[in-house]
Amino acid sequence: MTISAQTAGNIELLALDVDGVLTDGRIFYGNSGEELKSFSIKDGLGIKLLQRDGIEVVLITGRDSHIVSRRAAELGITEVIQGREDKLTALREVCAARAIQPAQCAYMGDDLPDLAAVRAAGIGMAPADAAAPLRESADWVSERPGGAGAVREACEMLLSRRGTLLQRLADYD
Repeated sequence: MTISAQTAGNIELLALDVDGVLTDGRIFYGNSGEELKSFSIKDGLGIKLLQRDGIEVVLITGRDSHIVSRRAAELGITEVIQGREDKLTALREVCAARAIQPAQCAYMGDDLPDLAAVRAAGIGMAPADAAAPLRESADWVSERPGGAGAVREACEMLLSRRGTLLQRLADYD
């Protein structure tokens, strides 16, 4: 589906799942029990571009991880909802706190716990390697997999459809 300028222009918030979206979905455990995840710097810059365009970014994840809080802080993401399998309820709570509707949100998820939120969002998105039901339900699917630029691609698509991508990129000239 092609995302219209009007639909993209109505987006006030991007909600992202973490594992499989901001990461490749793999979790590494060290010998001392520490958990390790890998995040793409390029995805982080995409998030910064969106924030500069006035779009708030929140994270909604089914797992609890200090690493996620740390990465969110580095990116200036102030709302991180962890340990929530019911992503749609979490998205509705985020919207209610901001007096906006899910139709004013974009949501990117990769697996079945994200399905209802992807369907409810104004723009439902999925990485290229998302589960088939997510890809089939999404309004937009990236060419890149989770953890490898899918979020950056989504951010640039939103900015492009809003007509502000070149302006945001010019911030770096």
